[in-house]
Amino acid sequence: MSFLRTSFARSVTLAGRRAYATTAAPSKSNLPLILLTTGVAAGAAYWYLDSQSPVKPKQEKSPLDPQNFIDFKLKKVIPYNHNSSSFVFELPNDEASLIPVASCLVVKASAPDALNDDKGKPIIRPYTPVSPPDTPGQLTLLIKRYENGNMSKHIFDLKEGDTLSIKGPIVKFPYKANEFDQVALIGGGSGITPLYQLITHALSDKNNKTKFKLIYSNVTEKDILLREEFDALKKKYPDTFDAVYLVDNPTEGWKGPVGYINADVIKQHVGPADLKDKVKVFICGPPGQVASLAGKKAGMKQGEIGGVLKELGYSEDQVFKF
Repeated sequence: MSFLRTSFARSVTLAGRRAYATTAAPSKSNLPLILLTTGVAAGAAYWYLDSQSPVKPKQEKSPLDPQNFIDFKLKKVIPYNHNSSSFVFELPNDEASLIPVASCLVVKASAPDALNDDKGKPIIRPYTPVSPPDTPGQLTLLIKRYENGNMSKHIFDLKEGDTLSIKGPIVKFPYKANEFDQVALIGGGSGITPLYQLITHALSDKNNKTKFKLIYSNVTEKDILLREEFDALKKKYPDTFDAVYLVDNPTEGWKGPVGYINADVIKQHVGPADLKDKVKVFICGPPGQVASLAGKKAGMKQGEIGGVLKELGYSEDQVFKF
């Protein structure tokens, strides 16, 4: 730093002397050389100071715990639409969640008796973050409020500074790049979040060759979650991603398909079952939708394949129910 200050002071003094000299100044000025010298000195000083800055060590462990619930503070609430909001939780020491894809978290109320079922046991529900695993210092859950949903109502009642007890991550499906030629993602309502997690992760890989097709149904157009994000992905990855939105109650001007996802929709947009291990179907939505399309889940287990997908010839190995 002393060298920098000396060089700069000397340059100013020399410039001042030339300005007030009684004799004529030389026709060729040394000012460019002086400025260059000063710039080099400044750059060297910046490099030296920057090189002395401590390097933040690479984060090796998630602040989350798959075995135990930990309370995390609600940092802010961002309204999304008429019945959904993004809840941003603060992670300690500016750490990232580092959750693998595809995985979820389970949550419960922080206070022991704040939210229990009829048997007095804490109500626990799974959620999938929409924030990337490497986002420093925060974890975001996009949640839809359901009038008969005890957990969603509890979370919507939280104020900034309150806490929610979170455990995880719980790995649902160990996704591998380019494991399949075609992937169909069938979603309904708030069941879109694990599909969004998988899509954003896969498409961000510059070596991805798998073609993804999202089929997403909702009651109305305003219920479509993450639509802007999906539309942006369609533009960015036109060769490997497409999205189809369906609504039950279309408004005037709606140009997309109407009604439930059925066999005709699947045959139009999903690779056929005879592609065998080259095609995979992921599904997440209300239990009724999952059951009608792929068969009921057996608790935390997949359950037998059923519904429309079974009728179309898909096997249990080709279908995964989140």
